[in-house]
Amino acid sequence: MRPDDFIARRRDNWQRLDALLVRAGAGLDGLSAGELRELGSLYRQTAADLAVARRDLPAHPVVAFLNALVARGHGAIYRESGAGGAARVRAFFATGFPNAFRETWPATFAAFLMFFLPAVVGFLVTLQDPTLAGALMPGADAVVGEVQAGHEWWLRINEDGRTQASAEIMTNNIGVAFRAFAGGVVFGVYTLYVLVTNGLFLGIVAGAAQRFDFADNLWGFIAAHGVVELSVIFIAGGAGLQLGWAMLRPDLLTRRAALVVAARRALLLILGCVPLLVIAGLIEAFISPSPLPLVVKLAVAVASGVALYTYLLGVGR
Repeated sequence: MRPDDFIARRRDNWQRLDALLVRAGAGLDGLSAGELRELGSLYRQTAADLAVARRDLPAHPVVAFLNALVARGHGAIYRESGAGGAARVRAFFATGFPNAFRETWPATFAAFLMFFLPAVVGFLVTLQDPTLAGALMPGADAVVGEVQAGHEWWLRINEDGRTQASAEIMTNNIGVAFRAFAGGVVFGVYTLYVLVTNGLFLGIVAGAAQRFDFADNLWGFIAAHGVVELSVIFIAGGAGLQLGWAMLRPDLLTRRAALVVAARRALLLILGCVPLLVIAGLIEAFISPSPLPLVVKLAVAVASGVALYTYLLGVGR
């Protein structure tokens, strides 16, 4: 390849990229959407030209020129935003998290089904014959015995101190969410396990409560915090299922590359879940075990659910 021919063919693109980088200045905000797309395209083309020049013209000065131009382009495109940490956090919750939720709702719905269907099975089986609870899940018969005896074990929160209980509840809930998310790295198997076992357990307890006329007591405790807490478990479970699916079906990417892409998207979801679990933990510690009327707790459930899904479905479009 003759250096003059190569330079003559590609010079206009390099000059245009240089001009866009000069216009970008301290940031890319000054470029239009069309110019941003053009910048990306020219950057990729110039990076390819650099690879060709290094291979065919290793001693020519054009290699140093292209290397500097590509370095400037990389710095402009991939540098950190100049906005402060608080601005990035606001941007994450204003656009990043809700958009990630909407883009991945099929995985969240799949996680919901993996939780809900075992819950239905546990409920129906225990409602018909509570003695089968232990066969469905080892140790569940002891919980059924507590329900049958009319023991509201959740009221121990009042005895242990609500502040301490709130911290323990948040830690536990965050742990469940992170296990559901991290389980995706083993092809989603552990994520499925977390969803199925938690759904089955809730179904068993609900079936026993219905069988022994204890349902009002149970739902009086679960209702207030349940909407937010379960929603977050579904989101975290969906994030884990995405990781597993990327490993099983990487499509045109390598398995490693598909996992990286899915992990970046899933990490947005799991980070957004943390403050929601804090909110659920506060409700579970201070409102759920309180002597407030059931109608008040149901109102908290409705209000929190409407607020959560208004945010997830409507904010940041």
